[in-house]
Amino acid sequence: MSKIKGPAIFLAQFMRDEAPYDSLENIGPWVAGLGYKGIQIPAWDPRVIDIDLAAESKDYCDDYAGKLKEMGLEVTEVATYLAGQVLAIHPAYETMFEGFHPPGLSGQARTDWATGELKKAILASKNFGLRNVPTLSGGFAWHMAYPWPQRPAGIIEESFKELAKRWLPLLDLAHDNGCVFGYELHPGSDVYDGATFEMFLDATNDHPAVCVNYDPSHFLLQQLDYLHFIQLYGERISGFHVKDAEFNPDGRVGVYGGYQSWAGRAGRFRSLGDGQVDFSRVFTLMAESGYEGWAVLEWECAVKSPEQGAAEGAPFIARHLIETTDVAFDDFAGGDSDAETNRKILGLS
Repeated sequence: MSKIKGPAIFLAQFMRDEAPYDSLENIGPWVAGLGYKGIQIPAWDPRVIDIDLAAESKDYCDDYAGKLKEMGLEVTEVATYLAGQVLAIHPAYETMFEGFHPPGLSGQARTDWATGELKKAILASKNFGLRNVPTLSGGFAWHMAYPWPQRPAGIIEESFKELAKRWLPLLDLAHDNGCVFGYELHPGSDVYDGATFEMFLDATNDHPAVCVNYDPSHFLLQQLDYLHFIQLYGERISGFHVKDAEFNPDGRVGVYGGYQSWAGRAGRFRSLGDGQVDFSRVFTLMAESGYEGWAVLEWECAVKSPEQGAAEGAPFIARHLIETTDVAFDDFAGGDSDAETNRKILGLS
């Protein structure tokens, strides 16, 4: 029997410098009061975690978990999206990603910083007793997603070769500590759909620590079959962001969005239940794939407030949780069987 855990919530989009969103002690009771049982921690936010201490001290992590338990909460994962993106940045995006890392870093120093932060998250996850480390792959070739001008032969392969070179020591460390990286397949990174995930697996020699933090919203905006994806890669899904989206193209904007704000794009994120993701099928396929991790709300909506999104998210996830069973619905009509009886029924004896 497999059981998806939840509801849980990713704190990043809710943190602000005002109560109750300004500290773990304040936001914890707030989300617990909404019905959440787990929280995904943004590793980069000192308002909710000291990642250096978490990496160094199991006592710190035990105390942290104890504090959450008193609130009725658990840590689901320590998320590393910013450091993962910073690990591999094309120069064209350096300025726009400066907010993802300490000021003044560039080149190898920036890569070293990201590597160090990812290592801390692995060790913190081990100290918390967690498996999945959600992240982004970063990348060098995203600006070539549309092949115009024509891409030079071998350039995508070179990108994935360098990407694997930067990630492999971290993947080894994760594996040695009982962890995996759950890559959120996200536009802006080189690993953003099933084909690029396969390319990354090839480049890392099918490393066992290469997994997926599944988020159907990013697939819907790409017009990728997010349900078939679970059937294809379910064994590699280690985390689950429950996030909704909608895609409403017209004669003016489509997949690429026409440089519009999120509110004006054909594809945009929505609060749970307001978009087009078929979560009944998503949760069914996740359960059938054997997924036993957390269902974590990642809230992003072009219309509603974060407070409304959070309040609506917990009951939405709770309604969709599936606890599988080995009990067949028609067992009441069954009877004893043996080989001889079965042969008799088949007319063979």
